Amino acid sequence: MLIRKKDVKKLSEDVRKIIDGQEIDLRDNREGPWSVLKNDIHTLANLKNEQMNTLKQEHEFMQETLANISHQLKTPLTSMMIMADLLESAPKDKQKDFLTNIKKELNHTQWLVAALLKMAKLDAGAIEFTYEPNSARNLILLALEPLQILLDIKNQQVEILDETILFCDKKWTAEALTNVIKNASEHSPNDSVIKIQIGSNPICKWISISDEGPGISKTKVKQIFKRFEGARSDKGHGIGLPLSLAIMKGQEGDIEVQSKEGHQGATFVLKFYNTKNEAYHNR
Repeated sequence: MLIRKKDVKKLSEDVRKIIDGQEIDLRDNREGPWSVLKNDIHTLANLKNEQMNTLKQEHEFMQETLANISHQLKTPLTSMMIMADLLESAPKDKQKDFLTNIKKELNHTQWLVAALLKMAKLDAGAIEFTYEPNSARNLILLALEPLQILLDIKNQQVEILDETILFCDKKWTAEALTNVIKNASEHSPNDSVIKIQIGSNPICKWISISDEGPGISKTKVKQIFKRFEGARSDKGHGIGLPLSLAIMKGQEGDIEVQSKEGHQGATFVLKFYNTKNEAYHNR
């Protein structure tokens, strides 16, 4: 097959345009090695464009994430700096209040930084989940350990109903449960009960956490799992629930929210699909 010089020149010009970022369709439906070459170059150009778009999206995501992290950390740090400046000249009774508030902000900041690092690891795919059989009750008790002070302060009781075995990562699943239970505690009144039920159906095994808060509107339900945006109150950082969802998604599970605005309480259902549990039992 004879290839004309002008065709080679035209292909060279098109390749240069593609390198410069222009979209050129090189596909050729005719037969022969020349058409094969043009189609291969077209495929290569598409791969290059897809990689560039992916890199651009990752860059934009990183910029947005860093901006959000900076915003989230700025508020407690600014508050602590102001209180630290006023501490020395403040009356003794105010000094105690300032110190209490500084400790509270430090705890919030410590939790936020730890949560952000965990989220970054999940985003990067750097977490390898260890699947093993775990008692759902034991997972819940483990998740409750860091929340005992919060529950005691609000005089809240936790009821754990039923029992089952889940095939999941113990540490990370407990982390997901802690964040959901913490959310339930923060949005429930003092002297209330947080009810945790465990069950199964033909599709999945599940743990549900029900609070006695004001409920969540349908519009808000769509927002609560968006990081930095979905805090149910001004006290939240908008990272705990997204982290829990990322952990569940990483284990091929999910979280469902059942609530209506104006009705008492919201229920978060952590779902562990039976594919993982069946794979374990069939080993």
